[in-house]
This record gives sequence, C-alpha cells and structure tokens, in this order.
Amino acid sequence: MKRQFALTCAAVLASMAFNAQAADPIKIGLMAESTGPNAEAGVYQINGARMALEEINKAGGVLGRQLELRIEDNQSSNPGSILAVSKLTSAGDISALIGSVRSTQIQAISPTVQKVGLPMVVGGTDVGLTHSGNPWIFRARPNDGYSAKVIGDYGFNELKLKKWAIVHATDAFGNGGKNNLVEVLKGYGVTPATVQGFTSNSQDFTPIVLAIKQSGADVLATYFTNSPDVGIFAKQLRQLGVNIAWVGSPSISTDTAMKLAGDALYNTYSIADFAIDSSPEATAYAKRYRDKYKMEPDLYSAWAYDAVQLLATGIRDAKSTKPDDIRKAMLNIKGYKGIEGTYTFDKNGDGLHGYNIVKNDKGKVVYIKHIDFAGEK
Repeated sequence: MKRQFALTCAAVLASMAFNAQAADPIKIGLMAESTGPNAEAGVYQINGARMALEEINKAGGVLGRQLELRIEDNQSSNPGSILAVSKLTSAGDISALIGSVRSTQIQAISPTVQKVGLPMVVGGTDVGLTHSGNPWIFRARPNDGYSAKVIGDYGFNELKLKKWAIVHATDAFGNGGKNNLVEVLKGYGVTPATVQGFTSNSQDFTPIVLAIKQSGADVLATYFTNSPDVGIFAKQLRQLGVNIAWVGSPSISTDTAMKLAGDALYNTYSIADFAIDSSPEATAYAKRYRDKYKMEPDLYSAWAYDAVQLLATGIRDAKSTKPDDIRKAMLNIKGYKGIEGTYTFDKNGDGLHGYNIVKNDKGKVVYIKHIDFAGEK
C-alpha cells in the first residue's frame, strides 16, 4: 500500500512538473536599438514585435503556450550587438532570436548565433548575411540583390534616365547595395557619373552634393543606412540646388526621414519592402498600428511584426521549440502572407524576393507598383 501510494505521489508530481513546464512561455530574444543614434528606429521595431506578440497570445499563443519577448539594447553599435546577443543567449532558455535592420550589426553577431545554434530572423539586407554559410539566419525583408534590380529597373526603364550618381554609406549595407547597383547598371550599358561614399552619422554632405552637381547626373540613387542621415543630406542637397530625380533605398521613405527632411524629400522615389497600400494585410496592419500607437507605421515596425509571426509559424509547424526543428520548419514556409509581402523561404533563408516602388507625394507615401523576382534562380 505504501509503495503504491508513493508511486501515485511520484506520478502526480511528475504530471504537475510536466504541466508547469508545458505552461512556461516560449521565449524569443529581441536585439533592439533602444539607445544610440538609431534609437527612434528601435522604438518602431519594439512596437511591431510587441504588437505581434500580443495578438498571438490573445489568440491562444503557440502550442498552448504564451510567447515572451526578452529585449536587450544593442546601443546602435556592433560591440553593443555582440553584448546584447551574449546576454540573451547566456541563460540557455531562448528558443529563437530577432536581430536588427543593420547589416553590419548582423555580421558582427553571426558567429555567435552560429555557435549557439538558434534561428534568428533579421532585417539587414546585405546579400551576404544569408549567403555566408550560416544556416541559422532568416531574413524578413528582401535582400539588396533585389533592391539594386528594382532601383535600376525603375530609374532606367520607367524614368528613362541614364546619367547616374550613387551615394552610399560605407558599411556592409551601403557597400553591398552600391556594388550590386553598379553591376545592374552595367547590364544597361551605364557607367555611373559619380559614386560617393560616406560614414554614417555624418553632419556635412557638402562635398558629396557638389560632386553630384558637377557630374551632371540626372538621377540619384542612394543607400543610406540611417534615417537621420537622410534628413541632413536631403536638406543640404536642395539647399545647394540639386533637384534631380532620386530613387533611394527604403530609409528615405521611413517616418523618421520624412519628418526630418520635410519638403526636401517631396517627389522622391523609394524602394520599400513595406508599403501601406501594397496588400490587404499591410493596409489592415497600418490601421491597427495607428490605433494602438497613435503614429505611422514604417518598415522598422513591419519587419519586426513579421519576424515574430514567422517564428510563431515555424514553432507551430514544427510542433516543437527545439531550435533545429524550428529552423527546418522555417525553411518550409511557403506562401505566408505577411505585412512586408508573401514569404516563401529559399534554402538560404531569404523569404521575400522583390520590392515595392513608392513616391513621396507632399509628405505622403504613395504606392506605385511591386517588382518581384521570385521566379529567378
């Protein structure tokens, strides 16, 4: 009798322990730019991620468990990013990670992510992030191989302009984008009239603007990493009398850049992975975001929202919180309608394969068209 009672108690305790463990939240680590020069972008990122988390949890969570975000500030820097990821992974109870939109930061933490073996969704767009042999990195935005094709296609074939100036940040994102665009233009028989690089967080773009003016270029293509830089550059560009067509990377149509630049960005074109009118999902998301946060959504919030939803989908499809199970399930996500677009992951971890073109119409972002390269090998 005593033995049977002991066995019954042991079974009850084991069951209680199992149920308690099953009820524990599934933890996702988020590296965010909460301080430093890109802190405003970090606010949007956290807003988008939290909004997705709340919606998922309100609907019952994943595998009968709630999701939990653990957020670490990366101080808008590479050393801060390494420290943030180290803090997130040191406890050993994180199932997946969300990185940042800065390619140079993702490059810095990639070895750590590969070592700990956790799936990480990133917003950095440098092609190499998903093409350097790290199987744990997934991208919730299109890469810059696509951005260069779309910028080149729209400027050359739609705007019919052939004398190009390229201005780019000299980091992984800017250099990668510039190199890809130069190759795309070569295919059109175009050699840029001038190519100008700059260090992010610069305050004076006068020499670059004068070089553009002297080159005689009739179209400007830009790869700016940070939205505040766009505001400074745009104002100096117009003050020095350069009013040529401008087709830029997504940073020129972010809410931050548009607020800082004002009318200096009017009538510019941008590639945009997130555009409010590009899909019913994006339109509905924008309304929910405005209602919740009383501010306009942009790519910084949209990709982070999708990152949480994609990880939740991977965990749900895998029926597991084991990192390798999630990784395999993520690679099998096909036709998922997100806020940024429709995700079909390839073997490299790229889920989106094209960009939208938008125009700044007196401070309002107007969707023009989507250009997709999903069928290309």
